[in-house]
Amino acid sequence: MDYYDPMVLFHSFRTAALATVVAVTAQSAWAQQVSNDSRAAASRPPATANPALDAELFYEIFLGEISARTGDPGAGYAFMLEAARRSADGQLYQRAADIALQARSGEYALAAAKAWKEALPQSREANRYVLQILVALNRIGETPDLLRQELAQSPPRAKAATLSALPQMYGRASDKALAAKVVEQALVDELANPATGPAAWVALGRLRLAAGDKGGALSAARKAQELDNASEDAARLALELLDENIPEAEAIVIQALAKQPIPELRMAYARVLLGLQRYPDASRQLEAVTKEKPDLAEAWLVVATLQLQDNRLPAAEASLQRFLDLASASTDAEVRQKSLTQAYLLYAQIAEKKKDFAAAEAWLGRIDNAEEVFGAQIRRASLLARQGKLAQARALLRSLPGTSAESLRMKLSAEVQLLREQRLFKEAYQVQVEMVALAPDDAELVYDQAMLAEKMGSPDTMEQLLRQVIARQPQYHHAYNALGYSLADRGLRLAEAKQLIMKALEFAPNDPFIMDSLGWVEFRLGNKADAKRLLETAFKARPDVEIAAHLGEVLWSLGDKEGASRVWKEGQRISPDNDILKETLKRLGAGL
Repeated sequence: MDYYDPMVLFHSFRTAALATVVAVTAQSAWAQQVSNDSRAAASRPPATANPALDAELFYEIFLGEISARTGDPGAGYAFMLEAARRSADGQLYQRAADIALQARSGEYALAAAKAWKEALPQSREANRYVLQILVALNRIGETPDLLRQELAQSPPRAKAATLSALPQMYGRASDKALAAKVVEQALVDELANPATGPAAWVALGRLRLAAGDKGGALSAARKAQELDNASEDAARLALELLDENIPEAEAIVIQALAKQPIPELRMAYARVLLGLQRYPDASRQLEAVTKEKPDLAEAWLVVATLQLQDNRLPAAEASLQRFLDLASASTDAEVRQKSLTQAYLLYAQIAEKKKDFAAAEAWLGRIDNAEEVFGAQIRRASLLARQGKLAQARALLRSLPGTSAESLRMKLSAEVQLLREQRLFKEAYQVQVEMVALAPDDAELVYDQAMLAEKMGSPDTMEQLLRQVIARQPQYHHAYNALGYSLADRGLRLAEAKQLIMKALEFAPNDPFIMDSLGWVEFRLGNKADAKRLLETAFKARPDVEIAAHLGEVLWSLGDKEGASRVWKEGQRISPDNDILKETLKRLGAGL
């Protein structure tokens, strides 16, 4: 016998493989029997498999795999699906669907999954495959019954996790509003169930938020908290809404923390408050965090950042030292390195504020995180500029590595910022022109160019550029707002200015900066009561120094000098060197 003859090898392989298939088929039949029969019946041995049927199955499976792996997925799919249909084996249906998915044929994958579900209607895997493929194909309207079955078959302990995963799964849908509506239909029973209701409402809230329905998302978060007043998930959804300028969501966070003061949740709340520039409120939350969990290193790093911003340098250094002590014990090397980099940058800023440029340079020199080296070099350039070495600083930025369009943009952006800090607006404008040349259709870059044109005293150029942005991207609300505010601030074409700002509000109705612009144009039009109302609302939503300057001036003009001084002091605390606030105080002769 020639053991190297190809036909001999093939028949030997066929015999061995056939034996394997017989065993696997028998085992599969046994598993199915265990699933369907009683425990007593399941103790009996499986029936002997039909050798003729097993041989046919073997050939179909064998040819299906060979075809799929040698570049003919269509044939592989057909062989595998036929084998699955004749054997009613879930693994073969799944393999047929996977072959179609790998070939990027969603419709064929769906056909295999539906055939699988039809053959094994109680199979959770079959139901899940059909559900996921329909979502991937954007056929969201066909999924409610499938989602109900998936939830019904989820073990009680796993149901909350299943519900929490829904926003991510349906996040692929192009019609976000339809996705939210379909999921709500499927979750009717879960939403009313005290055990699953909180997770179900939070999942629905996230889908509504993704669809732009902030009011609906807020309602969902409230429903979740009604069922569980300590729900952390409801509070985290509320934090997302608060970050989206929905102030009513804050009450949900406060109630959750009162019931269950979770330091990590409080830390997340503090970060949102920082983003909203509500620094005193953020400080209070951080103080609570450091008491509740004094070994939470991240909290001390953020505390140090706030203390540095308030120019409390010794306190910032003490907090940084506390952070370094805690961070050094971290077992996550990547997190530790990234956190240490942030601490070194803060130390460098403290030294810079002390005008100890050598120490600042030394701290920057300790940064060896490849991802942060670029930022450290930018900081070095800022140090050089502060020492009067502007040409050297610009040369350093230009010499940074990277020749891609993105690298060039980052370097030019850093140079623009450097020149802005030095109040060299004309030079900054010229560099911004270079940036725009890299991406002429980028609305944000042209917008920034327009803002620099205003800074260097060219309002006509600014208006030309902003109208260019509006023509190219009619929904870019920042351009309407900037142009309207500029006109109002200069007392020009006030009716047109108001129209432009109202247009901006159509696209971003809750934006406090656009509300500030509207309040300012109302003040210029002589409508002081309306101006006061709008500016107070804007300042409450976003305590910003320029909003404070405008609100203070309106209060001053109404004779409320005490109220004006209080608002201005708050603005001065936020940003002591702000030009608009300084100009306002000087023009009105108001000392603080």
